[in-house]
Amino acid sequence: MFRLEDLTVFVRAAEAGNLSAAARALSCSPAVASAALARLESALGQRLLLRSTRSARLSPAGERFLPHAIEALRALEEGRASLVGDGASLRGQLRVSAPSDLGRNLLRAWLDEFQALHPALTLRLQTGDRLSNLFREPVDVALRYGSPNDESLVATALAPDNRRFTVASPVYLAQHGTPASPDELIQHFCLRYTVGDRTNDHWTYSCDGQTHTVSVAGNRIAEDGDVVRRWAVDGHGIACLSQLDVACDIAAGRLVHLFPNWVGEQVPLYLVCAQRSSLSPTITALRLYLRTQLANALSA
Repeated sequence: MFRLEDLTVFVRAAEAGNLSAAARALSCSPAVASAALARLESALGQRLLLRSTRSARLSPAGERFLPHAIEALRALEEGRASLVGDGASLRGQLRVSAPSDLGRNLLRAWLDEFQALHPALTLRLQTGDRLSNLFREPVDVALRYGSPNDESLVATALAPDNRRFTVASPVYLAQHGTPASPDELIQHFCLRYTVGDRTNDHWTYSCDGQTHTVSVAGNRIAEDGDVVRRWAVDGHGIACLSQLDVACDIAAGRLVHLFPNWVGEQVPLYLVCAQRSSLSPTITALRLYLRTQLANALSA
């Protein structure tokens, strides 16, 4: 039988890459943390962490065991929370990862409202366009554009009809002219962003049943979608971004939706979580809440 505190030390040390850091986070001494890890490794008959004086990294056995330890701790926390207070109250910690633009400009306010409905819930929001590893990082649920390739994850479509909009500011269009069709984008500065090692420099449209892809170029590239949106608002070029990310700017007149007769590439928004955590009452409540908020945002 594994001790709860031993599993906790192992998961925290794996996340921090340092046993001393895990001990500080758990308010215990390094000696206590080291003893907890030694008990767990002895019970399993496997070395889980390869440790030096300053760092700790997962062994092959630790790599295999970590997702199971994380899920065990999640299940125990959910069980504890279900025994505290009334059944309608959500408790514990919810760690959410989201794309930078969506997280800062829409999700942040929605999570404020969600937490007001469930004041006993602690929220942690991580924003960025890098894909999170739900088995290795301290994240319970991620919002991501496009279905994940990892079959071990559960992905639920929150906004299946979301598409890319091509946009520019009135200032940019006044200075450089308004392109009449996607083919004219080659005459303009196009603002691009990267995800991993891929740059979104091929923009796809459909019209009258025909699909058309345009190769674009420009003098600005960012690794953050929010930076690209802000460049577009400031008049530095034309951007191709999620409708969710630019809907407020279009409504306020800061950006203009170009090519309304051309349908942009579909980029459904998914809620992604580890398979067993998809049964969490907190994640279920968040999923239902966000579906309503996203439907309202896309229909506005």
